[in-house]
Amino acid sequence: MEKILIVDDEEPIRRLLMRYLGATKYYCVAAANAMEARDLFEEEEFAVILCDINMPGETGLELVRELKSRNGDLAAVMVTGADEPSIAKTAFEIGAYDYIVKPLEQNRVLISVANALHRRELEVISRTYRHMLEMMVAERTVNLQNALEKLQKTLDGVIHAIGLTVEKRDPYTAGHQERVANLACVIANRMGMQEKQVKGLHMAAHIHDIGKIHIPSDILNKPGQLSDIEFALIKTHPTVGYEILKPIEFPWPVAEIIYEHHEKIDGSGYPRGLPGNEIFLEAKILTVADVVEAMAFHRPYRAALGIEKALDEIERGSGRLFEPEVVKSCLAVFEGNGYRFESVRKSNWMWIA
Repeated sequence: MEKILIVDDEEPIRRLLMRYLGATKYYCVAAANAMEARDLFEEEEFAVILCDINMPGETGLELVRELKSRNGDLAAVMVTGADEPSIAKTAFEIGAYDYIVKPLEQNRVLISVANALHRRELEVISRTYRHMLEMMVAERTVNLQNALEKLQKTLDGVIHAIGLTVEKRDPYTAGHQERVANLACVIANRMGMQEKQVKGLHMAAHIHDIGKIHIPSDILNKPGQLSDIEFALIKTHPTVGYEILKPIEFPWPVAEIIYEHHEKIDGSGYPRGLPGNEIFLEAKILTVADVVEAMAFHRPYRAALGIEKALDEIERGSGRLFEPEVVKSCLAVFEGNGYRFESVRKSNWMWIA
């Protein structure tokens, strides 16, 4: 049974959270302040801390920062009455997985805790995988080549499983990552990119939205316009994806490509506003493929716009938002080589127009 530490100076809030979470499979313990929480943390091992931000004395942000430094596997969800993007930004910077604004709703709390536990599990798996990889490389036996081949298959399987995990939570974008990965590789091959780079691009593209694992499903599937705080949360997914994957020593810059897949060459993208000369070429390709696929297919907030409008969009943004060489190659594979998303075959990620 997963253990959850609830920290809030208001007794009614503690009782409410205990009731919400206690009705499920979770084992909950409550503390009224940072000192009590710290004592409980010494006695028991918790998977999640659900912590108020504004408390007398030591704030929730200070407490969570300290506890996560002592236990990196601790998943933190912040609770506050202040709906301010700056506070949310600080919470995510210290490693919080989510940010809940009072008044509390049961479904929102349960979804947030479930997502925090899921992301925590993925990070543990990631670290375990890295440890296994280091051990396998250290062994260096005469069967090294066979071991590396098996490792590659395992890695492909893990990447595929992670991709499916993300899409299971968002039925409206099922197949999105696979379609984007295939188109990105077609564009890269058209540009003459080396096979090793294309393989790394494919792997990054296949899980480029992994960071959405920490975003509540009701936000991902919201049919209407997002609020400022909801959009700010959505915009954290490249950073979250980078944090999840950066410990894994891939042969390619997979984490960095994912980190940059919403950057634009004029510096107007996110999360870091990088200029074009600081963005990986693979990320520039992934950006174009992502935009084309997103516009061509249905989303909860709009109907599909079609491939023609998608191609018009990237052509208008060429040289300002998108790398001109990438746009030129993308247009060529659709208009000159007859590429269509419906022609994608799951078994053939290296489809070449």
